[in-house]
Amino acid sequence: MTPTGPATIELNGNDLTFDQLYSVALQDEKVSLSPVAAERMNASRAVVDRLVASGKTAYGINTGFGKLASVRISTEQVRQLQVNLVRSHACGVGEPLSKAETRAIMLLRANALAKGLSGVRPGTVETLCTMLNAGIHPVIPSQGSVGASGDLAPLAHLAQVVIGEGQAEFQQEILPGHVALQRAQIPPVTLDAKEGLSLLNGTQGMLALLSLALRHADALADTADVAAALSLDALRGSPGAFDSRIMHARAYPGAGRTARNLAHLNEGSEIRESHRAAEKDSRVQDAYSLRCTPQVHGAVRDSFSQARVMTQVELNSATDNPLVFVRGDGQEGEGDIISGGNFHGQPLAMAADQVAIAIATLGGISERRIEQMTNPLTSLLPAFLTPEPGLNSGFMIAQVTAAALASENKALATPHSVDSISTSGNQEDYVSMGMSGARRLERMLRNLQNILAIELLCACQGIDLLVPLQTGTLAKQAYDAVRAKSVKVTGDRSLASDINAVSATIASGLFARLLH
Repeated sequence: MTPTGPATIELNGNDLTFDQLYSVALQDEKVSLSPVAAERMNASRAVVDRLVASGKTAYGINTGFGKLASVRISTEQVRQLQVNLVRSHACGVGEPLSKAETRAIMLLRANALAKGLSGVRPGTVETLCTMLNAGIHPVIPSQGSVGASGDLAPLAHLAQVVIGEGQAEFQQEILPGHVALQRAQIPPVTLDAKEGLSLLNGTQGMLALLSLALRHADALADTADVAAALSLDALRGSPGAFDSRIMHARAYPGAGRTARNLAHLNEGSEIRESHRAAEKDSRVQDAYSLRCTPQVHGAVRDSFSQARVMTQVELNSATDNPLVFVRGDGQEGEGDIISGGNFHGQPLAMAADQVAIAIATLGGISERRIEQMTNPLTSLLPAFLTPEPGLNSGFMIAQVTAAALASENKALATPHSVDSISTSGNQEDYVSMGMSGARRLERMLRNLQNILAIELLCACQGIDLLVPLQTGTLAKQAYDAVRAKSVKVTGDRSLASDINAVSATIASGLFARLLH
């Protein structure tokens, strides 16, 4: 195999972190198989070899799959069985997964196999690592998994390239799998007993998408705090509701964090001081979308945290079937091969639903703040944030766009994990739908990102209408970042490019970094 430089991440199946996953998926970090993991894999492989030699029957090793588990396969056909499994399961459709998603799946599958409970030879994982390091990315259709027995179709498309079939992207070209491997001087794997099944039986499709979505979601939660702080000043709201004593009286960690962020962002605000001194404003309490920002944003943050805890378990779990457990020192190939259900995606499917609901919630309250700012009945500002309402429509349709996106996210947040449809001749009669649950998250996050871009634009326009008063010191940095992409609206113009520009700034992480 062609050397690709020293690896900085060693996979052993037990301690992969989210940061490592992100560095491999997004920054092309190099990976390798830990020598200790290779020893464990050899020991579990010996158990499989001993069983094959003995002629005993074990699911997935010398039997058919799913409903065909009762069909015995001869020793001479064991290898062909594994190849047939990969080929027959590669039935995915739809747009291919992105490079980052594909790299995450490859890494996660390699790490799960490195745990040493799958009976797979170390060379199979080493091939996955070498493909990652060389930049060979299987073309994996995004649709076709019901989330049990794992993400079969997506992982089968990955496994196809490992054995020199299917299609792969290499050096910005889509090539037949064998051509991509040949150009990178990587020999294809000749599958042995159980190896085809182990490559495609697991939850790594939904796990990859959910893990990447959580990274994006965390950044948008921080951005939402920044947007809310600017909106608070644009609406001359009171930060009194964010008092630490109130937060301590109901001590949810997410709410406390958002309250501290809002107070920090608005520290030094001249608008706040002006409002505090004013007697003409009869409002005693702000609308919920302002006053309850810590409680709502906080619940979103806590939901993301809970989903991350569940996902963290999956990062270092063995999720194929059957699993191979070595007895004693493993030298004699003694052990047990046990069928179970670790491939079932229900934990991740439910976590993905929780994240989807949280994303829809964050977009919903942001849209309400946009409405508060554009509606003259609530903003105490010119209608639709334009100096000459009537002649100009200002941000009227920007709010409509935000409403459309928020409503779309509400529909997309419909739970997937409560759905099931029987497959494989009713053998696989209760499935998780975890892959589809995770797959919709990136679309929802893009919608949320655009909603927050509109809120930032509206808030900055509102603050401009309160000049010469200035917002808080840290919030002013966010204001300046918006104004670097979008100048104050003095007369009607298309705001589409402004929204896109601010959305791209959000994607860069600039607003989220203000809080770290």
